Amino acid sequence: MYQRDLIPFFSITFLLTWGIAGFYVLAPGLVVPLFGNLTGTHPLYFLANWAPAIAALGLVLYRHGATGLRQYLSRLLLWRVSLFWWGLILVVAPLVFYVAASFREGEYPALFPFASLPAYLLALLLMVFKGPVEELGWRGFALPLLQRRMAPIWAGLLVGVVWAVWHTPAFLLSVSVYSTWTFAPFFVGTVAISVIMTPLFNRSRGSILLPALLHLQLINPLWPDAQPYDNWAFLVVAAVVVWFNRATLFSRQGAITEVVPR
Repeated sequence: MYQRDLIPFFSITFLLTWGIAGFYVLAPGLVVPLFGNLTGTHPLYFLANWAPAIAALGLVLYRHGATGLRQYLSRLLLWRVSLFWWGLILVVAPLVFYVAASFREGEYPALFPFASLPAYLLALLLMVFKGPVEELGWRGFALPLLQRRMAPIWAGLLVGVVWAVWHTPAFLLSVSVYSTWTFAPFFVGTVAISVIMTPLFNRSRGSILLPALLHLQLINPLWPDAQPYDNWAFLVVAAVVVWFNRATLFSRQGAITEVVPR
C-alpha cells in the first residue's frame, strides 16, 4: 500500500458513515418512513459501522488482489503477545468499567444484567459484528501507514482523534446510546484507547485480532455503564501503557508499517 492510500481510506470511511447518518439527522421525516429508524440492528447501521473495514478491504483488494487480501486477513490469526497485554484485555479492561461505575450515583448495577446465559451470548454475538470489525480499518490499515512517517505515539494519537470525530453523527441520533453521553469525555477516552492499542498492535507483529478483542471488551454488554468515568480511567491506563512502552512508542524502530504482511 502507498501512504497516499490514506486519503481514499478516510474519504470512503467518512462519506459512507456520515452520509448514512446525515440523512437520518437532516431529513428524518423523509428517511424513517422509507427505511425505518436507524437502530443498532438495522442493516444501514451495520453498513455505517463497517465503513472503515469496507474502505480498507476494498483498497487492499484493489492494490494487491485476492492474494494480498488473504495475506492482509492473515493478521486476524496473530494472537501471540506477552501476558501483560492479555491481562490488559481480559482483566484490566473489565476492571475499568466496574471501578468507574462505582463513581456513578444510584444503585450499583447487577453483576449479570441478563435473564439467562443464552440472552447474554446473543447480545455479545451482536457486538462482535459491530465495533471489532472497525479494527480492520483503524489499526489494520490506517495505523501502519501513518507509522511510516511518524513515531507510533503520534500515529496512535492521530488515529484516535479521527476515530473519535468519526463517531460524531452518533451523538446527534436520538435512537443512539451515544446521544445520552457527553462528547468531551468520549473524545478523551477514545484517543486514550487508540494510544493503548498502538503498542498492542506493534508488539503482536501487526495483529488485527487483539485490537478487535480489546474493542469488544469496550462494548461488552456484561460490563456496567460507567459513562463518563470509564473514559478518564482509560486515560490513566493509557498513561501507564505509554510509560512502560516509551522506548518503542517514541521511536519508529520496530513499528509495523506494512498493511499487507510479506
